[in-house]
Amino acid sequence: MKKTNETNKTRPAHTALYGLLIALAFLFSYIETLFPIYLGAPGIKLGLANLVTVVGLYTVGIPGTIMVSLVRVILAGFTFGNLFSMFYSLAGAALSMAFMVLCKKSGWFGTVGVSVIGGVGHNVGQLLIAAFVVQTAGVFAYLPVLLVAGTIAGMLIGLLGGMILTRLEAYIKKGKG
Repeated sequence: MKKTNETNKTRPAHTALYGLLIALAFLFSYIETLFPIYLGAPGIKLGLANLVTVVGLYTVGIPGTIMVSLVRVILAGFTFGNLFSMFYSLAGAALSMAFMVLCKKSGWFGTVGVSVIGGVGHNVGQLLIAAFVVQTAGVFAYLPVLLVAGTIAGMLIGLLGGMILTRLEAYIKKGKG
């Protein structure tokens, strides 16, 4: 019986935390629409919403982070994009999440490595959907530019995510203790 009471006490806190993470990721998605980047290939972004994903993997865990990412992609797709952009984002987010989870679980990578593989995975996921939609592998000509952009953006987001996690460390330990 005591376990049920403890679960009920933490549920509102988790709901609020997930709501906060979704709101932050959604806000970061909006900010990215204000500053389009074109470096020779479509779809290059800093990946600010990935900051929430990286921090989420280390704070709320994999299932919660997947849920936050899915909700963010759907909200951003309906608000700032269209159905096609939502499919591209879902494919990128799914492959990115899979790569980040594998890298984090391996223990070989820190936040920067996890974020870099996430950025690269997102770009590869989007190119796979693009190749399927246009029925040609020619879209992979953009891959070198997207790999460089994903690596640089992933490094920046990973560094920032690591700084945030360092600052949150005391709160994370307090919540688990």
